[in-house]
Amino acid sequence: MRLPHGKVPMDVLKEVVFKHLGVKNPDVILGPSLGEDGSVVRVGDKVIISAMDPITGGVKRIGWLAVNINANDVATFGVRPRFFSSCILLPEGSNEETIRAICNQIDSAARRLGIAVIGGHSEVTPGLKQPIVVGHSIGVTEPGRYVTSGGSGEGDLLILTKGAGIEGTAILATDRYDDLKGKLDEETLNSAMGFYERISVVEDAVAAFEVGGVTAMHDPTEGGVAGGIHEMADAAQLGVEVFEDRIPIPDETLEICRFFNVDPLQLISSGALLISVRPKYADRVVDELSSCGIRSSVIGKFLRDPEVRVLVRKDGRRTRLVRPVMDHLWLALER
Repeated sequence: MRLPHGKVPMDVLKEVVFKHLGVKNPDVILGPSLGEDGSVVRVGDKVIISAMDPITGGVKRIGWLAVNINANDVATFGVRPRFFSSCILLPEGSNEETIRAICNQIDSAARRLGIAVIGGHSEVTPGLKQPIVVGHSIGVTEPGRYVTSGGSGEGDLLILTKGAGIEGTAILATDRYDDLKGKLDEETLNSAMGFYERISVVEDAVAAFEVGGVTAMHDPTEGGVAGGIHEMADAAQLGVEVFEDRIPIPDETLEICRFFNVDPLQLISSGALLISVRPKYADRVVDELSSCGIRSSVIGKFLRDPEVRVLVRKDGRRTRLVRPVMDHLWLALER
């Protein structure tokens, strides 16, 4: 079986990856699971939240993305990330300026989030065409003071912050600038490149969690908002109903997706946050996020039947919520 670009398919994860996990340890509270952003491990009287992700699709802001994407995965547990380490892999022919730029970006992003960089590894790797940075972020909390991606219950409402396709918009506007220049007006293109500043969901996640009533959170990365919703539903073994007209999509994202003929709901969306919340808390969470300057919308709800995954179109038609085979960033980069 030839694998597509991006995340390994669900069936391969279940049948291969998840069956090779070393020894069982009672201190592993949450290990590798479908739809989960990280792991939960008991260490003494504390709980460690750990997350790891590579940056492979964005080049010009790769260090910045590595810190923020991994910090986001910890924050979706309702926990502030505290530590970061990285594995920096460089293609042959790289010079000192390349690694300096990556490290400067890592330092800048970590300082902004109050994160300490605690180590890692750097090397020139034969066979690479472009740099890859694998990041690892850690947070520390008390037992029970966190949520997971799989905690949603039937009837819980689904909130989306900011909008779909944020990271993909930033990457395409920056890395494919020459293709877009002249096709999009300069103001739109400059604004789209600035979407890197929206990548963090740390404040979104912490603010929502502190309100109460939050049952699950998830960072929709590869596969975009559509993929992220499926991952939350998979983790909770629930269905979901989502309303297309409630999903915010920035104008910049719509224009770039039209140019590359890709779906904004299947475009990598770090910077957005999916929040599952008990109905009576939904308005409070939206209001708290608004007071922090973070736009959010209730876009749907979770259903009992895990086979029901519905997107209600703007014209009222009920269609199957698409499950991305691969992130549409890869499709755009190939065009």
